[in-house]
Amino acid sequence: MSRYLLAIDQGTTSSRAIVFDARGTQVAVAQQEFHQYFPRDGWVEHDAVEIWDSTLAVCREALEKAGVQASDLAGIGITNQRETTVVWDRETGEPIHHAIVWQDRRTASLCTKLKSDGHEALVVERTGLLIDPYFSATKVAWLLDNVEGARKRAEAGELAFGTVDTWLLWNLTNGQSHYTDATNASRTALFNIHNQNWDDDLLALFRVPKALLPEVLDCADEYGDTHADWLGAPVKVAGIAGDQHAALIGQACFEPGMAKSTYGTGCFLMLNTGDQALRSENRLLTTMAYRLNGKPCYAIEGSIFVAGAAMQWLRDGLRLITHASESAGHAETVGVDNPVYLVPAFTGLGAPHWDPNARGAILGLTRDTGIAEIVTAGLQSVCYQTKDLVRAIRNDGARLESIRVDGGMAVNDWVMQFLCDILNVTVDRPKVTETTALGAAYLAGLQTGVFESLEQISDMWECERQFRPDMKPALRESLYAGWLDAVERVCNN
Repeated sequence: MSRYLLAIDQGTTSSRAIVFDARGTQVAVAQQEFHQYFPRDGWVEHDAVEIWDSTLAVCREALEKAGVQASDLAGIGITNQRETTVVWDRETGEPIHHAIVWQDRRTASLCTKLKSDGHEALVVERTGLLIDPYFSATKVAWLLDNVEGARKRAEAGELAFGTVDTWLLWNLTNGQSHYTDATNASRTALFNIHNQNWDDDLLALFRVPKALLPEVLDCADEYGDTHADWLGAPVKVAGIAGDQHAALIGQACFEPGMAKSTYGTGCFLMLNTGDQALRSENRLLTTMAYRLNGKPCYAIEGSIFVAGAAMQWLRDGLRLITHASESAGHAETVGVDNPVYLVPAFTGLGAPHWDPNARGAILGLTRDTGIAEIVTAGLQSVCYQTKDLVRAIRNDGARLESIRVDGGMAVNDWVMQFLCDILNVTVDRPKVTETTALGAAYLAGLQTGVFESLEQISDMWECERQFRPDMKPALRESLYAGWLDAVERVCNN
């Protein structure tokens, strides 16, 4: 049996491919950044063709680096930036417009109207989500209303919709597979997470023709074979999950009460709630954790739009640093008691504020403020935002004693220590921090027999370092009070 797995990790700023062996060990990785388009304030777009081209390129490069042939692969797992919306022509495979990215806020006024008309209760009840530009439904409606002839063509069945997983699958299989998985479906605001179907009432509310939609499969399932021309031989696509769900799986958070927090472009904290879809009273999301063998597992999630992207802005926008790795040195110089606060509401604020009109700010500036203080504030903003989520989770009555962390910022010891100090919980960092891609590989491995069970995957998880709180309560409360004041100043709600 082939014992290698290829994970496609298609993110917001780059496409990656990682080859894993049967022990979940990384063999080779390839990564390629792609262009970000900002046509107007609050609008964010990607070129879907560039996403596909970069994905194919890194798959080929990773296999070459690993010295592995396509015929050596047991299967491919896909994980992806969620909510990002692509609509394309079924005949030609050409997108009708740039992809509208999850961060995009162009449908804020439509969302405001839907909420003022009293529709949010229905959306929350069926999907676990709020009405917000973040989710795919209003993005699809915008495309159909703003691309000439698109609505008529969609109703005639000539167009296809997909989140990025579906778009990649369509291309990998040369147009043979139009599927998504339950986790990505659950982020569209069109999918009923209780009966696990596209919801006719929601399709009518958002004016999305059913003919556009992909079929929804389990996270580990038969998604079709790649076209032989792409990698040199057909390979089974055997697993798909949205990036945060894949990270939950990669962190082996399979029991209710286990939580992971991923620090990538954004930050996403997800708490497993088992077979219970618990409704949040504090503006968190009820979502799918994963679905295996037809059985849904649910989670509560808090979404932060800007985490690592804040450091990217400090590097590329303000040019205060030349590499993100420099930030730890600045933070060690300044220390935790930093009077400067950076609220990175570049495209609004996510959970628990859900304010699409908020915009970023740097507060607490004095004549003594320098680069080090602003960079440190950028790092701290990620931790403060996580505390917002943890506080909301606890107010919902859920217990959270520790968090498993992953993503690019998780390797920064200073940030992880400040995180556990400000949260007052233990923070566990795994030996493998690329848990999003690992989760996709695990799903493909479960479907193809490389892995036998979730229990086997749990046994493979290893902690590299545990961070324990060591901050005086008075300082913790003072720092966080300053953050809450800063957030209040940028909010429009």
